[in-house]
Amino acid sequence: MSIHHEFIQSMQPKLVKWRRHFHRNPELGFMEYETTYAIGKELEALGFTLYIGRDALKSTSRYGVPSSKEIQQHEANVSSSMEESWLQKMNGGHTGLAAVWDTGRIGDHLAFRFDIDALPIEEKADDQHLPYKEGFHSQNPGVMHACGHDGHTAIGLGLAHFIATHTSELNGKFTFLFQPAEEGGRGAKAMTDKGWLNDVDYFYSGHIGIQDLPLGTVAASTKGFLASSKWNVTFKGQSSHAGMKPEDGRNALLAAATAATQLYAIPRHSEGVSRVNVGKLTAGNGRNIISDYGYIELETRGETKSINDYMQKEASRMIRASADMHHVESTIDFVGETEPMVCDDETISTIKESCGSSSMIKHIINTAQVSGSEDASFMMNVVQSHGGKATYMLFGTRLSDNHHSPAFDYEEEVLPVALDTYIHIVKGGHSLE
Repeated sequence: MSIHHEFIQSMQPKLVKWRRHFHRNPELGFMEYETTYAIGKELEALGFTLYIGRDALKSTSRYGVPSSKEIQQHEANVSSSMEESWLQKMNGGHTGLAAVWDTGRIGDHLAFRFDIDALPIEEKADDQHLPYKEGFHSQNPGVMHACGHDGHTAIGLGLAHFIATHTSELNGKFTFLFQPAEEGGRGAKAMTDKGWLNDVDYFYSGHIGIQDLPLGTVAASTKGFLASSKWNVTFKGQSSHAGMKPEDGRNALLAAATAATQLYAIPRHSEGVSRVNVGKLTAGNGRNIISDYGYIELETRGETKSINDYMQKEASRMIRASADMHHVESTIDFVGETEPMVCDDETISTIKESCGSSSMIKHIINTAQVSGSEDASFMMNVVQSHGGKATYMLFGTRLSDNHHSPAFDYEEEVLPVALDTYIHIVKGGHSLE
């Protein structure tokens, strides 16, 4: 029988309710105003000490902050749904929060990170898609929780409830980081640079899915997350009449298109995994106009920092060459990054020993091989640099479609399994003797 099995059973309806609420109301990075408010009010009622806005993150360490116009429009849209004092604290895209619970007894300092942002994806409207069938699909056009962060947020709230209601059984200190803007590697550094992880003994984060693993499977650590960089590139040329004066034009559309294709010609690196992807290209004014504007969004990745540095150097060269070829100007804006990360082996044995008595966890994998990138890397690396231990887990579920797909979904039964994992971690080795 799982530790506090009755508690988890009682929380399961709430986990689903929270997950569905956040899924229905997704918000993009640094615009998670209603999301932050909902989380904060729940934690405030439990008695957590909250840090919101600039108290939670370092403003100048944010990457890829939306334009002032976008933020102001979103603030106007959500202003009636929250207290003015909360809106003021988050003003200017300072979303997310930190929450601290101190038992007042000597013990380890544990930190947990839960990402809260959604993606710029139009959700599938099809009865085969459970959120649509059950009526909790996205109500924000073009925005969707297509990566499981709605579930991560619900799991974090469930763990907060456990700590608040079982504090007499615990010792030490617990810090929760409900992080904005994970997508694109934009938010973790801002929280890390605020100093939340400097005195942490153990750091835990994790992800629903990533691999299609059976429900009840937990990977105690992961290996393979890549260092990455995220760029927005603008090409500026000269418009002209395409029939009468084509020679006076400087074609930014062709420069952007050339860069988009030639970036894929960067030679792969012999010492490890390397990646480049152009995910967006916009350009042009009309069929009879030489385009004066081109824009691409891209990313590079590398198994190590040096490999990603190589990819960045080559990408920059390709972009400059493409601009020169078409006699236009190019501007590169650096809007996000992640670091390589290595989980501590010690945490594997801790998780396996702590979770061994769980009736919900059917199988524990030592390490899951993954790809992609994670800005939790900033948090893990800082914890480790100060002598603490850190890991990044996976929680198994059947996936209806790929992450970042309009039809992405997961089994909601994974929520109590993940909560059970965190509770066992908190109890195992971190409780009163």
